Amino acid sequence: MKHIFKSLLVFIFLFLGVSVQAQPQKAPFYKEIAQYKKQDSLQFPQKNAVLFVGSSSLRLWKDLENVFKAYGAINRGFGGSTLADAIYYADDIIYPYQPKHIFIYSGENDIASGASVDVTVDRFKILFNLIRKQIPKARISYISIKPSISREKFDAAFQDANAKIKSFLSSKPATDFIDVYQAMLAENGKVRQDIFIQDNLHMNQKGYDIWIKALKPYFTE
Repeated sequence: MKHIFKSLLVFIFLFLGVSVQAQPQKAPFYKEIAQYKKQDSLQFPQKNAVLFVGSSSLRLWKDLENVFKAYGAINRGFGGSTLADAIYYADDIIYPYQPKHIFIYSGENDIASGASVDVTVDRFKILFNLIRKQIPKARISYISIKPSISREKFDAAFQDANAKIKSFLSSKPATDFIDVYQAMLAENGKVRQDIFIQDNLHMNQKGYDIWIKALKPYFTE
């Protein structure tokens, strides 16, 4: 069954213009996912917890699980992953945990790597629907694509994707669209200069403090 599911995902990726190796051991980020699965084999996280899944903005958030410890937070950010990668590995690092709440940060790398806004939004819809089918009672919160100094040229596309995902979620029950984009801008409307590490892409603690403030109201007991 798992191999059939993987084959279906490969077909979906090809339809969306994504290149994915058929053999799991050769797929991008395989080693990171294998490490998470090894970690789970030693101590499996509690079910009905809060799962964070997405790209490097989560992977590099080293104290995420501690910040949201009261909710049993599980951090499964990996590499510079895309929504297509999240779909591909959903049966490895999403479904097994049966979380009550899922926070997703993904989509930025899709656009930055050449995917159109519409393809990026379609990928999110596929991931959303797969989660709804597998874990129908889970709340799904999408963390908006953030701005950054190094990806300023993608700002219009990021904002367009955010708007379309927000619109899609507006008609779906048990969902949230969490806007971190606006919170990361200075008074002049430009992205803040003091919230990134040297690569001007990933956040420092000031950046994560903005996210913590933005996310906290969406947690439920």
